Parts: sequence; structure tokens; C-alpha cells
Amino acid sequence: MSQINVRVDGVAYTDDVEPRTLLVHYLREQLGKVGTVIGCDTSNCGACTVHLDGAAVKSCTVLAVQADGGEVTTIEGLAQDGALHPMQKAFHEMHGLQCGFCTPGMIMASVDLLRENPNPSETEIREGIEGNLCRCTGYQNIVRAVQQAAGEMAGSASAREEVR
Repeated sequence: MSQINVRVDGVAYTDDVEPRTLLVHYLREQLGKVGTVIGCDTSNCGACTVHLDGAAVKSCTVLAVQADGGEVTTIEGLAQDGALHPMQKAFHEMHGLQCGFCTPGMIMASVDLLRENPNPSETEIREGIEGNLCRCTGYQNIVRAVQQAAGEMAGSASAREEVR
């Protein structure tokens, strides 16, 4: 067993884990963060995407011990003070989901995309989420959701700048 210290969704955890435990299994089985979905276990689908130290990673390709000392944000950690993150809200409003299986990973990848590129074109959005598969939607409403969230997040940033 190896001991890890990790912050998940703002809460510090110290746990013993088997060295071979994948981050996705640690999050789901030890911490109860079941919003992080196990999809393919081969890193092809992206359903298990979380943020590790601010960057999107497929948690089925990261060992829990690799997150030691790190900060993990899951889909559950995006909402703040009972308010949905703009990306979560946009996916709901723009019908960016059908069955919902890919949605947590798709949202996490999209948030990371906007961190890197706050105003992406449609092509850039499609390229930015290409590591996350959706078998239901055809992606059009997902793209619209990312566009809406980008606009809302840019508006929030502009409002914060005006207050200064």
C-alpha cells in the first residue's frame, strides 16, 4: 500500500491505495465521486476526464499515486455554492446531452478547452473535444453549449474587469 495526499474538489484526503489503483477507481470507490464515469478503460472515450492540477486528464490513464500532492477537480467540484458552472448550465440549456454517459467528461474537457482558448471557433471546439466521444448527440448541441458557456464566461470576466 502507498499513502497519498490529494485535494479533491477542495477537500484534503489522505488515503492508503494499492500502487496500481487508477485515479478513476480511487475517485469512485474510495471517495464516492461517481460523477466521474468509467467508460472504456482504454483512454479512447474520455468519459472519465477530470482536472489534475488544472489540466484535463483521462483518469483511467493516471494512477492514484501519480495524483499524490495534487489537486483534482471532478464534475461534482465544478458547481460552486449551489450554482452550476457556466459549462454545466450551458449543457443543460442547449441540450448538449442525451443519454448523459459522456457528459461529465465532455464538460470537463470543454472547461479545459476554454481555459486554454476562451473564444474558440466551432472548428477549434470540435478539435478541442475530439478526445471525448459521444455516441448519441452528433455533437452539434455540445458545440453550441461550449459556445454559450464561452460567451457567458467572457461576459463574467468582462464584468469582473469593469468592477476593478
